[in-house]
Amino acid sequence: MEFSSKLIETAVNEISKLPGIGKRTALRLVLFLLRQPSDQSNDLSKAISEMRSNVSFCNNCHNICDTDLCDICSNPNRDKSVICIVEDIRDVMAIENTSSYKGLYHVLGGKISPLDGIGPNELNIISLIEKIDKGGINEIIFALSSTMEGDTTNFYIYKLIKQYNIITSTIARGISIGDDLEYTDEITLARSITNRIPFETSIKN
Repeated sequence: MEFSSKLIETAVNEISKLPGIGKRTALRLVLFLLRQPSDQSNDLSKAISEMRSNVSFCNNCHNICDTDLCDICSNPNRDKSVICIVEDIRDVMAIENTSSYKGLYHVLGGKISPLDGIGPNELNIISLIEKIDKGGINEIIFALSSTMEGDTTNFYIYKLIKQYNIITSTIARGISIGDDLEYTDEITLARSITNRIPFETSIKN
């Protein structure tokens, strides 16, 4: 792809690094921005810069937020005795969209995957155990995707917390094997949360 402007070429190359965006789509976005008032491009640039500078992670659940505690953890109406374990922020958003869950979350930041070089130490597992060890937790819900990596991570954590006197459950398998939570429709996901089953039952099947 030939460019008449080095500045446009640089912008296209940077935008095309985003997931799912190729050079042609990036070029369309760049040309669209050029046709808009300069304020729009400046606002976009400012929003991205502020996001990178100010967005942080919740000290309690590792969710993305703007303050020390996310809105979910700081909400006094949430059930702090129930923790739903998810892979990342997209899963939190998916479950929240169902309006069927009123507990807290714990974002692992990934799944155990030796092939990708991701072990337990790369995930937010230690902070989960420390949280459980402090007491006050009655139930842990495993809500990782039903893949080999997800099931491996679930079982690893289950073995670590089995000694504690708490309920362990997993979302019902209304979600197809191998599917990610973020792509599951809200009704199916809501039913999976509501009709969760004991984790011990899931590993025996």
